[in-house]
Amino acid sequence: MSWAFLHHLLSGMNKYSTGIGRIWVAVVFIFRLLVYIAAAENIWKYDHDEFECNIEQPGCENVCFDHFFPVSHIRLWALQLIMVSTPSLLVVFHVAYRENREKRHNQKLYKSPGEIDGGLLCTYLISLILKTGFEIVFLILFYKLYNRFKVPSLVKCDITPCPNSVDCYISKPTEKMIFLYFLVVTSCLCIVLNLRELSYLIFKYSLKCYLKRYIKKDQGSEGDCHKSEIIGHNRPAAAGQFHNSSLSLPLNVQDKCEKSSLLT
Repeated sequence: MSWAFLHHLLSGMNKYSTGIGRIWVAVVFIFRLLVYIAAAENIWKYDHDEFECNIEQPGCENVCFDHFFPVSHIRLWALQLIMVSTPSLLVVFHVAYRENREKRHNQKLYKSPGEIDGGLLCTYLISLILKTGFEIVFLILFYKLYNRFKVPSLVKCDITPCPNSVDCYISKPTEKMIFLYFLVVTSCLCIVLNLRELSYLIFKYSLKCYLKRYIKKDQGSEGDCHKSEIIGHNRPAAAGQFHNSSLSLPLNVQDKCEKSSLLT
């Protein structure tokens, strides 16, 4: 199987990621993709041929292997790698859409097409949620299909056409279990990184929106103060009557005006 497309996708995603996202890309590429290609694929390569049962009954061995291994471990691992990497295409496509939109209008519409803000931020958050969801779903699948992440050396099979309870032996069970644990640990690490990045982005942009709103509110209050000063200077005071332009302002605006005047 060629992994060139997946490598290209992860490399392209790395340009638009945060620091935590780049760590996730490194974990997927080094500790999952390279381990899969270099070592894990060869361990399960002849899995069916090395599965042996102590009976010569035709069809018994095939039925038992299909019962204990309904989905090949290595194919499920490959499918997991593809599924958790595919949501990154959403971000790549969104950035490509922004760049194409700027070319079509022949003007700069964004500060940077790859900057995570606005619609791209929503797309990025959705991709993180999808990646986390796929990781959890595949961990549950491995847990259900492979007997709580265990690979036994001996299994007993009594499924038709086996005439009675038959002992079947799995090749290299310890080595397979070590790689299975490695897969679980790296998947959990990726889930933690995705959740960490998700919470970081939500906190960062929530704080940014709050500060923008506060600054606008503060600028609006300063504008009210300036208007009241102009009105106070332009309006003639009645004879024998004290004139105070700030009385027409709300109390909170008066307080802000007093603070600003003290500061100046």
